[in-house]
Amino acid sequence: MSDTTGRTIFLDGEEVPFERDETIFQVAERHRKEIPTLCYDDRLDAFGGCRLCVVELEGARNPVASCTTKAEPGMRVTTKSGSLEMHRRVLLEMVVSENREVDVDELSGYASQELKTLVDRYDARTGRFSGKTSGTSRPDDPNPFILRDYENCISCYRCVRVCAEQEGDYAITVMNRGFDTQITTEFGGLLKDSSCTFCGQCVQTCPTGALGDLKALRFAEVEKEVEKTRSICPYCGVGCAVDIMTKGDQVVGIQPAMDGPANEGALCVKGQFAFDFVHHPDRLKTPFVRDDHGQLVPATWDEALDKAAAGLLEAVNEHGRHSLYAVASGRAPNEAGYTLQKLVRAGLGTSYIDNCSRA
Repeated sequence: MSDTTGRTIFLDGEEVPFERDETIFQVAERHRKEIPTLCYDDRLDAFGGCRLCVVELEGARNPVASCTTKAEPGMRVTTKSGSLEMHRRVLLEMVVSENREVDVDELSGYASQELKTLVDRYDARTGRFSGKTSGTSRPDDPNPFILRDYENCISCYRCVRVCAEQEGDYAITVMNRGFDTQITTEFGGLLKDSSCTFCGQCVQTCPTGALGDLKALRFAEVEKEVEKTRSICPYCGVGCAVDIMTKGDQVVGIQPAMDGPANEGALCVKGQFAFDFVHHPDRLKTPFVRDDHGQLVPATWDEALDKAAAGLLEAVNEHGRHSLYAVASGRAPNEAGYTLQKLVRAGLGTSYIDNCSRA
């Protein structure tokens, strides 16, 4: 139970409690005050780079960044005013002026619509600051997972920070300053030559689609609504929560569930990108057994299971129980894994069983 005794601030005239070490932004968010931001991700250390989250603080000479300013007892904070709204609109106009486009496909990533949403909210498509643009894209990177479209980058550094703070990979970084600022890898190389593990975290935190999900974007031209279904990643026993994106009956991508209790928005390369098996043309849709001539032929499930059972018993009778070794599929649910180990240990009398994703 949190202790807020004696700790209150005045938020838009309302006295509200706050917890130790909370920032003004966190207090405001908890009390459902909408403060815009582009560089903030609640999984990361606050950065204070975009300056959209500035608020007016009584006694302060200038507005302060709410994401980096700790709440102190007695503070009087204004989160929305005419001058603040004008400040935010001008900032968004300047951000947009450097980018090639704002309207990116929602398949780009979890946070890819954040810039577009704010620009429309503040009517910031004026074009009055149009001029020099920034960012150099990397269409030469042949990796099949991550789009590196830096002409849409706003230098919020969320990708760099999530790679370092959440994944510990430090695969990407920032070079240069001003209009020459660029997200890059060491020595400006390809992602496959860096320490990138293709977890997709940089893609999912990017608020502009500058880093995008290439596999999902293959379906951008399919004229159907994107639907999301909450599920659990089948590749290992961690139980990462995912949102399966579909268009009609086609799986078009995977996004990590930011509120997933086991993963909190994180996924590995398999959980993020290895979904093609669902609709793969080589995926078996019926059991096969070998006939008397050794050829694989379609069979019913009863025929296939009887054949498998007979083969297992024959191996045990002829070569002993330790002649068998079982490997459970990483795509199988926990219940199926339990059933298999029960069959192997109790039914066949051996402990030789493992899981393909154990490592």
